[in-house]
Amino acid sequence: MKLIEVKNREELGIKAASLISDLVRRKPDAVLGLATGGTPVETYRHLVEDHHANRTSYRKIRTVNLDEYVGLGTSDSNSYHAYMEAHLFRFIDLPAAQHHVPDGQALDLDRACRDYDQLIDRLGGIDLQLLGIGRNGHIGFNEPGSSFSIGTHIVRLTESTRAANARYFSRPEDVPERAITMGIGTILKSRQILLIVSGKNKAEAMKQFLKYSKPENDFPASALISHPDVTVIADEEALSLAGQERAGISK
Repeated sequence: MKLIEVKNREELGIKAASLISDLVRRKPDAVLGLATGGTPVETYRHLVEDHHANRTSYRKIRTVNLDEYVGLGTSDSNSYHAYMEAHLFRFIDLPAAQHHVPDGQALDLDRACRDYDQLIDRLGGIDLQLLGIGRNGHIGFNEPGSSFSIGTHIVRLTESTRAANARYFSRPEDVPERAITMGIGTILKSRQILLIVSGKNKAEAMKQFLKYSKPENDFPASALISHPDVTVIADEEALSLAGQERAGISK
């Protein structure tokens, strides 16, 4: 695992976008696994800037998103499909047929989960998976206790996760109780993983993450320790509690 320390979220966005755009130029038909939330916004902004300034093309790129709320349609402003349109898709030359988000409105959700993993397999697997980390260590919507071998599945969100996401909704009670998410098993099949972490509210999670020497189910992000190619980009605030814990991590 490689740890890249940056000053702030702006610098994090620049660095993460650079790693992603380098891959896009190196492999124009790459499969990108994308994430949502507050942390990736700067990354997507810099990808858009690079697209316009350097003509980096996404015409042959395919993307698969980590997750989606169950029950929200693509036109709902709080859906992750709408998030991706607002922050990335509408600003780059990625054909609509080539970006994919789990179907949280499927009549048969279990079938939708199986179909999503089969889609990823048909695309040839994920070349680079972008991740964030939750305060309880969740990645995607894989909460503590999740199996490290599970594929895409339906999860009931913990109250702490719903509370953390409530800022995006008009009322806390509007936050969906379930989501469809890539499983940790699906995530770990990615050829490369890029974990981005920013802000004081993630400092405790980052401290805990760097403490693990082996994967433990009580902290889902610890599964990444077993992956052969993980890059972590974290800013000063996110690393503010991690002193001794980050010693020994390659930089």
